Amino acid sequence: MILRATADGVALAVRAQPGAKKTAVAGTYGGGVEAQLRIAVHAPPIEGRANAALLAFLAETFSLPRSAVQLLSGASSRSKVFLLRGISTTQAETVLTDLARK
Repeated sequence: MILRATADGVALAVRAQPGAKKTAVAGTYGGGVEAQLRIAVHAPPIEGRANAALLAFLAETFSLPRSAVQLLSGASSRSKVFLLRGISTTQAETVLTDLARK
């Protein structure tokens, strides 16, 4: 499950692909409850650069301040979970649907 409602907002499961030409959503990874949003990241996975780039990208994509996006798990893994504070699952689904249409 890519999105999961929490008390603070929405948990978003992400599969990072660092070292890409540009940072962008690249589809999904896995299926069912293990599904993750696949994001190609321009930054290399060195010294937290890819995580910082993901934080910035998610904040911009979901129109949130950077302080509203938090890495919950997976700091040194390709599989990560981010908390998006201040939005509902419905709002997050709308953003993801709009991205899929592009």
